[in-house]
Amino acid sequence: MSKITDAFKNGKAFIAFVTGGDPSLKMTERLVVGIAEAGADIVEIGIPFSDPIAEGEVIQCANIRALKGGVSVEKIFSTVKNIRKKTAVPLVFLTYLNPVFRYGYEAFCQRCADVGVNGLIIPDMPYEEQGELKEIARANGVDLISLVSPTSEARVAEIAASADGFLYVVSSMGVTGARSEITTDLGKIIAAAHAASAVPAAVGFGISSAEQAATIATVADGVIVGSAIVKIVEAYGTKALAPVCEYVRALKGAIRGEE
Repeated sequence: MSKITDAFKNGKAFIAFVTGGDPSLKMTERLVVGIAEAGADIVEIGIPFSDPIAEGEVIQCANIRALKGGVSVEKIFSTVKNIRKKTAVPLVFLTYLNPVFRYGYEAFCQRCADVGVNGLIIPDMPYEEQGELKEIARANGVDLISLVSPTSEARVAEIAASADGFLYVVSSMGVTGARSEITTDLGKIIAAAHAASAVPAAVGFGISSAEQAATIATVADGVIVGSAIVKIVEAYGTKALAPVCEYVRALKGAIRGEE
């Protein structure tokens, strides 16, 4: 069992996302460690990219801020190396295919293994094109995490059957960002995934409130929250650690049914 899949064994998993380098790499290091201590079971770190097509305004702006601050793929790797000295929480990179391709599939996956990155999420890489990268990632002990969306109904079983780490279920059509209501029949998608695979299914995109997280946790194995955390970081900057950790504790408690 991979370290990522193992993170789901003690109950519903809370997966938190931060943009690497926003507002600084040193702050990213503090946030990841703090988020883990606050109860996150897995932490995603976004590698800033100039054209993050799956992201809404909040995370797009965070990408721009980080890039303007001089963040690079190599600097993100160095930051993760520092993070690994302070926490064993499973870490996942959310990135786009271009930076991985430019770095080189083999070199990128080897570097992930060297610094302690456990998984990759690449939103603009279709399932049918995972081939070579998936084999290289597996050889380096890195899970290439597959996504399914509300339009994936006919392919959910196929994608889930070959999934590594966890299956990322996109809650709604469109880009990331808080939504007041999620109307997708997530139960149907997750039931199809569970019928095809023992790999856990976690839901992301649009979740911001404890109530939403608790509702989704009734059908999913985990809940992913990104934009809401990035928005807190945007508001508080270098003073974001305490409010982010408070928010993480609240949502983790909600999905576990704790008061």
